Amino acid sequence: MGIEVEGLSFHYGSRKALNDVSFQLESGRLNALLGPNGAGKSTLYALLTQLYSLQSGDIRLDGVPTRRQPRALKQTLGVVFQQSTLDPDLSVLQNLEYHGALHGLSPKQVRQQAESLLAELGLADRLKDSIRSLNGGHRRRVEIARALLHRPSILLLDEATVGLDTAARQAINRHVRGLCQQHQLTVLWATHLIEEIEPDDPVLILHQGRLLTQGRAQDLCAQQGTHSLAETFEQLTGLKDTPPCH
Repeated sequence: MGIEVEGLSFHYGSRKALNDVSFQLESGRLNALLGPNGAGKSTLYALLTQLYSLQSGDIRLDGVPTRRQPRALKQTLGVVFQQSTLDPDLSVLQNLEYHGALHGLSPKQVRQQAESLLAELGLADRLKDSIRSLNGGHRRRVEIARALLHRPSILLLDEATVGLDTAARQAINRHVRGLCQQHQLTVLWATHLIEEIEPDDPVLILHQGRLLTQGRAQDLCAQQGTHSLAETFEQLTGLKDTPPCH
């Protein structure tokens, strides 16, 4: 069933970061959340993961209201944040074992899951390598494997390809799409890079805390009478392009 958000608003003091945001993700698909810096993407993720408490509105994960059963989040969600949280001095396996223990997984269970996930991500031979020895793209793949260890039904990625070269970004994007197809994983992929979005992807366009529109990328273009998602984004926001994310 995925994520349903209804009437979500959030303030930092007098500044409104999110303003009456409502949407429902398509299950088993990569759903793209497109917006520039300051759009409210990271605030939304902080609320979805309960790093922040709800101020106004509701979030339901697989039909379960997070206000009523916050512990359901632990098993339902896998998360890859913009900033890496891997320990660079530990091995790939040690990082995964630590995370697995937080979800009640035994070392044997972690090892079995890790070997399978890393093989899918092209890192089958890096289990004993230190995180420090991996390049940026491989570290991101380890973070994705870590997020999937406990077999969540929903994967949240917040600007997961920031700082990576084009080849690494494309590879991770393809891997995540493959996970959707193979495991019916529901993904919310936050990005400021329009080129990471395909014509058939469900898209949410967030700007200045408001959800401006949602729908398949190609349908949004048709509705706006534009030839590309970049033109649609410009027409809706008044911005020429999404700025680089630092």
